[in-house]
Amino acid sequence: MNQSADGNGTDAAASAERRINAFTVDVEDYYHVAALAPAIPRQSWDQHESRVEANTERLLALLAEHGVRGTFFVLGWVAERSPGLVRRIAEAGHEIACHGYSHQLVYRQSPEEFRDETTRAKGCLEDIIGQAVQGYRAASFSVTRASLWALDVLIDLDFRYDSSIFPIRHDRYGLPGAIPEPHLLDAPSGRTLAEFPMSTASFLGLRVPVSGGGYFRILPYWLTRAGLRQINERHGQPFTFYLHPWEVDPGQPRIRVGALSRFRHYTNLERCEGRLRRLLTEFAFTTMRDALRLRGLLTA
Repeated sequence: MNQSADGNGTDAAASAERRINAFTVDVEDYYHVAALAPAIPRQSWDQHESRVEANTERLLALLAEHGVRGTFFVLGWVAERSPGLVRRIAEAGHEIACHGYSHQLVYRQSPEEFRDETTRAKGCLEDIIGQAVQGYRAASFSVTRASLWALDVLIDLDFRYDSSIFPIRHDRYGLPGAIPEPHLLDAPSGRTLAEFPMSTASFLGLRVPVSGGGYFRILPYWLTRAGLRQINERHGQPFTFYLHPWEVDPGQPRIRVGALSRFRHYTNLERCEGRLRRLLTEFAFTTMRDALRLRGLLTA
């Protein structure tokens, strides 16, 4: 009898472990965002006020307050200019991962451009922290059917996992029909790497993005929470949550862009930090690397 109870307890503990979620931050500044690109060309980035360090420090303090370690996907362009920030993130116990170099959409790059930029970004991050960088996330989740070749480049560069696939339809990204939970993904070459896709939930037969970012700011909090609980409790799966440092910065400069881009970028900036505090009290989080290890998709 005791043996059975112990077994059930062990199973329950293992099941709870597998539902520990990944907290992630895409470390970029407000002027790197694709929605603002028509008004802020890449060659003008150095002319804009940098706010990424202060905003990232704000997130680091919030995570420390809640005892949460996460994964910070750092843009290479930022890492080259703020190596001290990258070191502080790592010294606080968070995982450093790669967000590419210049926030260009993968499917608008040639394989050679993608390889060169990703090599540069990964090398920069590894030089700063003195250890291997295992994870990658594409700018604007731009690994799509048109750019699956990028997975082989990531494997060639010794990445262990990717978190670039969003199993939805969107005007800039998305891979509808992709497996919605963490899994081993086949690259076009037949080789595999771990994939932690962006999280979605199902409401009335519709696939709804609930991973974070603009969806977290724009959609009602109760909808995000219900979707995340569905993933954890109904499906027994972990989810990934993401945020950008600029999303807790309502004082950032307002850039003149079209109505849709304004809506996506500026809506509810003033509410985001409060919602984030609530989220951190309601769900369990760790780094993406450790969440994948708990699923048996990465080895130590």
